[in-house]
Amino acid sequence: MSLALSAASGIALMGVVFFAAWIFARKVDNYSLVDAVWAFGIGTTVWYWFAMSGWHPKQWVAVGLATLWSVRLGWHLQKRIRSHHPTEDARYVRLREVWQGRVAPAFFWFFQAQAVSVVVLALPFLFVFRDPDASWGAWETAGLTLSLVGIVGEGLADSQMSAFKKRIRRSDAVCQSGLWYYSRHPNYFFEAVIWIGFYVYACGSEWGWLTVHAPAMIVYLLLKVTGIPPTEAAAVIRKGDAYLRYQKTTSAFIPWPPRRGIQHESP
Repeated sequence: MSLALSAASGIALMGVVFFAAWIFARKVDNYSLVDAVWAFGIGTTVWYWFAMSGWHPKQWVAVGLATLWSVRLGWHLQKRIRSHHPTEDARYVRLREVWQGRVAPAFFWFFQAQAVSVVVLALPFLFVFRDPDASWGAWETAGLTLSLVGIVGEGLADSQMSAFKKRIRRSDAVCQSGLWYYSRHPNYFFEAVIWIGFYVYACGSEWGWLTVHAPAMIVYLLLKVTGIPPTEAAAVIRKGDAYLRYQKTTSAFIPWPPRRGIQHESP
């Protein structure tokens, strides 16, 4: 199967998956579940392509990385969505307001756009699976290392935030412990590291370097669109002055020691 046909069939597969997800989201009246479907969808797409590959060790490691990332993040997101149900994420509440009067059809196309994004972002793995050279090299070692560091770091950040929310029930409390002492969004930072790792891994395969769009898109979305901007805006509304002080002391993205002379606030 050609590269174009593999990508097209992946889009078709994800189109069906996200159509089913849209139907279920309408039934439960909660479109937030698209986030978890997106994470699981990338892993599913990678396995679909892997099933048509040569299955040599380099490919097995690649599919293992994708699975580890996909299952961990997807499970984390679905737990969060279920715990908040029927309340939707603020992003989707805002979209309901923007699309008032045409919510269901607008979200249908939004879900289908997510289906396409899944395939576009998963392309580094397709290049690995289509590589005729099965040898392992420095690119694969570096990519594997970066990806694992990112997966562990993101998992640690998420677990620290979950533990904080269980310990501190106040909605205005700001988590400033563990990795959150050094970054306001360590989970987003390590997500970026993961995708850079995926790309570096793909660079060891023929034409894999062409998939630089994947980490670039993820970093852009995290920094400018669906990551930090809406998360910070919602946090300022919920937490007020405490979060504004947190913004003054702590790096937004890259973990870094907080600014001196300004005390962190304990919840």
